Amino acid sequence: MFELPKPVLVLGGGIAGIQASLDLADQGIKVYLVERSPSIGGRMAQLDKTFPTLDCSSCILTPKMVSVARNENIELMTYSEVLEIRGKAGEFKVRILKKPRYVDTEKCTGCMICMEKCPSKVPSEFNEGLGERKAIYIPFPQAVPLKATIDKEHCLYFREGICRVCEKFCPAGAIDFEQKPEEVELEVASIIVATGFFLDDPRKREEYGYGKYENVYTSLEFERLLSSTGPTKGEIRRRDGKEPKKIAFIQCVCSRDLKSNKYCSSICCMASVKQAILAKEHLPDVECTIFYMDLRAFGKGYQEFLERAEREFGIKYIRSKPAKIEEDPKTKNLIVTYEDTTSTKFEKEEFDMVVLAVGMKPNLLKWLPFEEQEFPEIGDYSDPVSSKIDGIFLAGTVSGPKDIPDSVSQASAAAMRASVIAYGGGV
Repeated sequence: MFELPKPVLVLGGGIAGIQASLDLADQGIKVYLVERSPSIGGRMAQLDKTFPTLDCSSCILTPKMVSVARNENIELMTYSEVLEIRGKAGEFKVRILKKPRYVDTEKCTGCMICMEKCPSKVPSEFNEGLGERKAIYIPFPQAVPLKATIDKEHCLYFREGICRVCEKFCPAGAIDFEQKPEEVELEVASIIVATGFFLDDPRKREEYGYGKYENVYTSLEFERLLSSTGPTKGEIRRRDGKEPKKIAFIQCVCSRDLKSNKYCSSICCMASVKQAILAKEHLPDVECTIFYMDLRAFGKGYQEFLERAEREFGIKYIRSKPAKIEEDPKTKNLIVTYEDTTSTKFEKEEFDMVVLAVGMKPNLLKWLPFEEQEFPEIGDYSDPVSSKIDGIFLAGTVSGPKDIPDSVSQASAAAMRASVIAYGGGV
């Protein structure tokens, strides 16, 4: 008699978690997709375009997000966190905390009227703090699920017992301040960890002035400036509202560095080249300079992309790791001091804006049973998706820096390995 497969747990709703979930669901396997934020999409949702094709990131990602929401084999658990994992391959038991949204998702239509009326404003995580959101919010226009969430920490009702404006104006009557946290326990055959990455703290490199000089940005912050859904609606502006005339991109910040992380973060070179090209498309007269140690064009079409940036868009490459950045107090422009290693000469150059390509670090949460280190070890180099723990597989940037195509490929491989256990096969 044919036995139904056991469920699989996928942790993380970025592109890797999405791909793994869809692959498993297509095999008839029940999937619990757990995402700690109110929407799936992950880092890819923050990107304007992808390299080297310059395709629209949302145009690739959004159909997959919708497919996850509509797939009857996938139970989407957003705004949820794992509290505990115990057991072994084939019979894991997982405790999950479903945090209250204080909004009835069955009633909420995503009309956003509540957001228009809410008086409380806080920095937007999706826009890397460059823009604002309300205390009741939907992270971004293409969010899945397209349901509002009340941020209890900043809501005036929860803080001071006043307001409740969202409740008054919600046409669907979806606001529910009485919701409580809920714990659920799941039994799954295997687990795919696709919890993604975060950028290291560029303040570690004090010489670059991040957090001190207002026109020094991280690469992800600059990505949001480029995006039409970003805080400036796709217009590249400094914090004083001026259009930059010269932009510097500095590579290997908190990466390939004995003071922070020794490893290469893989995608930074190509991401900066892409951003420089997009900056030229937005502002044809802007001058873009990339300061690099080594240009790592490791993927299909990447070397051609580098050469095209120089040939067609006039992107300037300088082999150097700048020594320091200083700010002109009058203009707020930034003076970059560097040694051109091809000529061994020390130079100074003034820029309107500096973008730091900051290295990746894995989102390894405390309940993951991995040893403390930069990235979790794989079980065997002939099986690069298996962790050291039987039945737990790795996908995407949580296992090491990589680009989107490699993350998707690894997710599909992890799904295949997890499905073997789900159908009762060996580890």
